[in-house]
Amino acid sequence: MTVTKILSALTILSSTFAFAQEAMPEEALDEVIITSSRIELPFSKNSRSINIITAEDIKASAATNVADLLQQVAGVDIRRRGTAGMQADLYIRGGSFDQTLLLIDGIKVEDSQTGHHTLNMALPIDVIERIEIISGPAARVFGQNAFTGAVNIVTKKQTADLLSVETQAGSFHTLNGAITGGVNLKDSNHLVHVSRNTSEGYRHNTDYDNQNYFLKSTFNKSKLPINVIASMSERKFGANGFYATPSATEQYEETQTSLIGVSTKIKKDSWIFKPQVYWRRNQDMYLYTRDQPTGYRNLHITNKVGTELNGSYTSDLGITGFGVDLSKTYIVSNNLGNHNRFMSSMFLEHQFKLLNDKLDITPGVAVTYFSDFKWHAFPGVDLGYEINSNFKVYGNIGYTYRIPTYTDLYYSDPTTLGNENLDPEEAIAEELGIKYNHQNFSASLALFNRDSKNLIDYTKANEDDLWEASNIRELNTKGLDAYLNYDFEIGANPQTINVSYTYINDEVQDVNADYSRYSINSLKHHIVGRYSSEFIKNVSQSIIYKYAERTAGDSYTVVDASVNYTLKTLEFSVIANNIFNEEYTEANLVPMPKGNLIFGLKYTFR
Repeated sequence: MTVTKILSALTILSSTFAFAQEAMPEEALDEVIITSSRIELPFSKNSRSINIITAEDIKASAATNVADLLQQVAGVDIRRRGTAGMQADLYIRGGSFDQTLLLIDGIKVEDSQTGHHTLNMALPIDVIERIEIISGPAARVFGQNAFTGAVNIVTKKQTADLLSVETQAGSFHTLNGAITGGVNLKDSNHLVHVSRNTSEGYRHNTDYDNQNYFLKSTFNKSKLPINVIASMSERKFGANGFYATPSATEQYEETQTSLIGVSTKIKKDSWIFKPQVYWRRNQDMYLYTRDQPTGYRNLHITNKVGTELNGSYTSDLGITGFGVDLSKTYIVSNNLGNHNRFMSSMFLEHQFKLLNDKLDITPGVAVTYFSDFKWHAFPGVDLGYEINSNFKVYGNIGYTYRIPTYTDLYYSDPTTLGNENLDPEEAIAEELGIKYNHQNFSASLALFNRDSKNLIDYTKANEDDLWEASNIRELNTKGLDAYLNYDFEIGANPQTINVSYTYINDEVQDVNADYSRYSINSLKHHIVGRYSSEFIKNVSQSIIYKYAERTAGDSYTVVDASVNYTLKTLEFSVIANNIFNEEYTEANLVPMPKGNLIFGLKYTFR
């Protein structure tokens, strides 16, 4: 990638600053409480790298699903196979899809079979209030799956009666329909969503049929609110070249993923308690040849049942956060066998405030017991110093960890073999950053480093041998994240410019094996820019620029755009993806679609 490309992109995106005529009223982003932490802090007070995708960002994103939405944050590498997020993998700061944790309203929804199923649980964007992205080692806060980061999807809090009906149609015979309803009663409120998304596919055997069901209810809201969440997503899709080799054009997959959770929040004097119980289930059926169901077929069913109690206590000495997490996972599989794992974790941290509350120091530790990998501890510390009301510098260091998935341990096919004797992956990571917030302008810069060992690779001694999983690789990952956001007005019309950039450098240690299949292909350079504007009343538009250059050397530029027209309770939208017909791939050499359009119509009854 040339320096000229980077500078040109940033110049185009930032030149609009010159048109700002009048500053908008200061946004309330600093008052957003990060709900994924035990010690609840406003967004601006955290001493970690956290980004928030707000409801306004979602509306201006030109995205119809969470996978496409997360792609618009530099440092978050979403590698899609096909369209509409039917199959996509989630990476943060160069880690693998097995090293990133997904949470729904603070509930950990990782899949013990494989991280390939992480985004099966991604919710429809119609029910999402915001998304919190925690970059860097988060095992001290969340446990072992947050090796390189975590994503917490926060669902909407229903406050008004409404009923919205939405339909979308577009390229590749895409047809989507959704109904979202809200009921606000005297002592309870309820949010319900049902949707179905279908397409004949943008090339042979890439059709899909996706159904989503979502319910969120709050009971006893005037006293002690009890929150109940239930979600189910069923996906059926042709997987042309998605797995195995690109020549495997007839693959097919069906997944069913569901979640049920109950939680509450108890406040008493200086104490806060947040108990929750949950059950997450995933079923995956894979056919190597779609029209031969009696041929090569895998069927995996995983369940996770858990309960968690988080809390905090505020005193003159600061805030103490604590938590206990108990869960058990099960897998029934014709390939991987039948297994289960019990996990128990204890979390403890304390935030000290010194120097007139300008300096915060938060040491903490998570201690976890795995029935198959015994005891492990994840210590770490966060530090932050407020130079003034606008500037804050921060740093953190932590030990992070990932136990092997059931696929790592037990998978078997004609060319690949798991390894029951694998050890957990380990790393120590450091970060140093600075944040600036002033009225409608915010910016941040973070430098990070991660030294990993015991990373799982697939190796063999001879060309004709099977690939076998082993702990053979060491890796140093260093880089930087930069983010900038500016809200302003042209006349009385609101405008937003958002630019983010991530640089990652991976240094792989020598591998003591004749053949190695593991390939580092991080986003070496990643630029994302969005300009959202309004020049005519009730008409808003956005343009999104994405540039990616991978470690392997390939690069691509994709531009998306959207226009929305709102007339009282009626909304009309046009979304254009890859408007310059870029030819590119993100995963397994699966070609992504060229330019395509989606037209949408939404009516809301109030």
